Amino acid sequence: MNRENPQEPRGNPTDSTTTHFGFREVPVEEKQHLVGQVFASVAENYDLMNDLMSMGVHRLWKRFFVETCLIRPDFQVLDLAGGTGDIAALIHPKLDERGHIVLADINPSMLAVGRRRLVDRGMVRGLFFVEANAEALPFADNRFDLVTIAFGLRNVTRQARALAEMHRVLRPGGKARVLEFSRVHSPLLGKLYDQYSFRLLPAMGRVVARDADSYRYLAESIRKHPDQQTLAGMMRDAGFEHVEYQNLNAGIVAIHTGYKS
Repeated sequence: MNRENPQEPRGNPTDSTTTHFGFREVPVEEKQHLVGQVFASVAENYDLMNDLMSMGVHRLWKRFFVETCLIRPDFQVLDLAGGTGDIAALIHPKLDERGHIVLADINPSMLAVGRRRLVDRGMVRGLFFVEANAEALPFADNRFDLVTIAFGLRNVTRQARALAEMHRVLRPGGKARVLEFSRVHSPLLGKLYDQYSFRLLPAMGRVVARDADSYRYLAESIRKHPDQQTLAGMMRDAGFEHVEYQNLNAGIVAIHTGYKS
C-alpha cells in the first residue's frame, strides 16, 4: 500500500466550464450525454469486450477488489456505476438476510443488462437497482457501510462531487473503494500498453461491437483519469481519512481506499 508516492499529477479535479471527453474538450453539461451514448452503444457487448481486451484479467482484478473489501454479512453496500453487475455478483454471496446491496448506474441500458443477468443467476434477495447520478445520489446521509465503484469514476463528469457524495452516504467508520485504470509505472510496459490501447482496442471494438469510436474514447479516458497520487489527494479533499492505494499489474489499475471518520 502507498500513502505517499510523489509523481507528476495529471487530470484536473477542479470544476470548470469545460471537461474532457477522451482527448476532446467539451462543455461540462455535454459530457454526461456523450458518455451515455457510449455505454448505450456498448452495453450488450460490454462484458465480452472486457474479456477480450484484458484477456480475462479484469475478472481477477474485480475478484481481488471484492475479496479485499473485507465485507461482513450484514453490510449495507452501494455499488456505483455497477453496470452489468460484475461487482454486485461477487458481493451478493457474502451477505446474509441482514445485508443488502444497491447497484446504481446512471445509464439505463447498462442497468437493464445488469438486472437481467443477476436475476437470471437467481440473485434477487437483498439486491436493488437504482438509476442514479454519482454526483447527486438519492440516498440519505450515513446510509452505507461500503461504497464501491469499479472502472466507472473516470466516466463521471465532476469526479470531486462524486467522491463527496460517496463520503456523504457512508456511515461513520464506513469505507469507500475505487478500482480504476491508473498510471503505468514501467516505461516499457507503458509503451506497449499505448500501442495496444490506441491501435488494437478500437479495432476489436469495430469487429466485435461494431463501434470503434466508443472504444477509442474508453482508451482515451484512461489517459485523462487522475493518476494514483492525484486521486488519493481528491479523496482526502472529499473528507476521506487514511487514504491509501495499491497498484495492480505495475499500475495498469489501482485500488484506492478511504474511510469516513
